[in-house]
Amino acid sequence: MKKAIYIFLAFAVVIILYYLYGIYSFNNYVNRAVRSNNMNIPVNENAPVKSMNQMEIAAPVDTVWKILTGIRNWPEWQKSVTETTAPETVEEGTKFHWKAGGLSFKSRIHTAELHKAFGWTGTTLGAAAVHNWRFIEKENSTVVIVEESLQGIFPGIFKGYFQKNLDKGVLTNLEELKEASLIMSR
Repeated sequence: MKKAIYIFLAFAVVIILYYLYGIYSFNNYVNRAVRSNNMNIPVNENAPVKSMNQMEIAAPVDTVWKILTGIRNWPEWQKSVTETTAPETVEEGTKFHWKAGGLSFKSRIHTAELHKAFGWTGTTLGAAAVHNWRFIEKENSTVVIVEESLQGIFPGIFKGYFQKNLDKGVLTNLEELKEASLIMSR
């Protein structure tokens, strides 16, 4: 019985240390990030889970920008987002909270370059993300490029599951942004 208790305690200590290392690693990455692709904090190329996708939206860049940066309105056009708490002003350094997929996130905007780039970092239990959006204005449309990296204990352990869900989520975000932009630009 004592042996089982010691094994359990050792396992618990390893999990706690791995969790703490994930927090340290993310904070270290964010604090040392070098601006790239118009982003103050680029996605972490060494994160265990990364995704990128893009879509052309037949709406002006101003419309697409307003929808994405209107954090308070995310629940209106993103099915998985159930709640947001954000100040009216969206600028670099702004902190906001939101809930999606049953999880609560604490986020901070790191890049807000009008009609060009918008990005934030976010943390939830056992995972941390860098989420970046870039916009390319065309004559009658906007190309939206989204990238995200996930790291932490859960993305590290369950890489396949998180990769599949992140790829699906990034595409869903683009599709929902496109639908909301088309409705608003009518």
